[in-house]
Amino acid sequence: MVEGRKKLFGTNGVRGVVNESMSPELALRLGLAIGTAMHGEIAIATDTRTSNTMLKEAVVSGLLSTGCNVIDTGIIPTPALQYFVRERRLNGGVVITASHNPPEFNGVKAIASDGTEASSQEEGMIEDIFYSENFKRARWNEIGQLHFNEQAASDYIDAIASKVDVASIKKRKLRVVLDCSNGASCFTSPYLLEKLGVEFITLNAQPQGSFPGHESEPTPEHLQSLIKSVSALDADLGAAHDGDADRTVFVDEKGNYIPGELSLALIAMEEVRKSGGTAVVPVSTPSVVERAVASAGGKTIYTRVGSPVVARKMMEVHAVIGGEENGGIINPRMQYCRDGGMTLATMLEIIAKNGSLSSLIAKLPESHTVKTKVQLAEGEGHMLMERFRQSVQGMKRDETDGIKLFLDRGWVLVRPSGTEPLIRIFAEGDTEEQARKYAEEYVRIINELREKR
Repeated sequence: MVEGRKKLFGTNGVRGVVNESMSPELALRLGLAIGTAMHGEIAIATDTRTSNTMLKEAVVSGLLSTGCNVIDTGIIPTPALQYFVRERRLNGGVVITASHNPPEFNGVKAIASDGTEASSQEEGMIEDIFYSENFKRARWNEIGQLHFNEQAASDYIDAIASKVDVASIKKRKLRVVLDCSNGASCFTSPYLLEKLGVEFITLNAQPQGSFPGHESEPTPEHLQSLIKSVSALDADLGAAHDGDADRTVFVDEKGNYIPGELSLALIAMEEVRKSGGTAVVPVSTPSVVERAVASAGGKTIYTRVGSPVVARKMMEVHAVIGGEENGGIINPRMQYCRDGGMTLATMLEIIAKNGSLSSLIAKLPESHTVKTKVQLAEGEGHMLMERFRQSVQGMKRDETDGIKLFLDRGWVLVRPSGTEPLIRIFAEGDTEEQARKYAEEYVRIINELREKR
């Protein structure tokens, strides 16, 4: 990156508050830059946020101006757009989404021609074009054309159903409570469950970009209605997506919220058990995943945080599973990206063949993790991380992404967020109390470092 130039792309696209840092002018220039970099035919989709049309039209204008033909697939999950790009062999794609961020945020995410999220190199190229304003300008008679496609959602649903054992799922006659979080999964996941032959009840299944049901981040605090409904309705499973449905989190049949690292560990263990091989996860992942994979005869490789990084490492090493501890699971049986719909279908397949979710989770190794964060002023992150690095010289650590310290009874990872002005702190201990102590200790250390002059 050019010295002094603000980085556009975070861990997952370009995001900001609508009509402040994420304006239609910015979206237009991003469309021009993406179109100049990708050329050819580009697909676009949005989640349900209230600013979706405004920003989409601005990006589309930029893309058309460069001579790209654009296929508008409407409101669909991010992985549905990714599948569409790959299967249609397009030059790339764009999703207007801020995923799990609050409703005042929106963003622009670039998709590569193979359906994966754009690599850091591709994002760097787009940034270079954006800042240099070296945009391709098509002649008046070569401006791109806009087309519409209403098949992307149904094609995606059919593809997922073809990758799992539908007969086994139907045979179990499962009951599911599905929370669509008023997001893009409203247009796919209920229809997927219908195709898989399960009885289901939906919550927050009307698309509404203000997220009136609850915030789009699927945390236990936001999913109390789902947790209560699973128990009250005697369901076998509860499931919730985030805003753009590239993630799924679960509630077991007893009404227990299942942390994302445990669902990742279970799915990874089962995929490795079936075919052997390797799992790929970021350094922020609790060790329960590595231990579960090892119990099935596989190995685990760690990467920097970010699903594009995980996906590309998976492709490189031919991994059978990968993902993040937040419910974003990458299953190459379907595609190399986080895929909430495929995660939902895979979990149903596992339960149908192996028993209740609570019994399967109980067999996993113990996991005690705490996640917290320290809010920062703009531009403060780099300085704080440098101070922290100096303060831990001589300690056993891993600097794959941020600074991960290996301690007597666990580990702590301190890293700047790629999407928000804050430092994230992940702590694991051999007990819940120890994990909490580590998290609190390093929050205190970071706050002390920021007070130094």
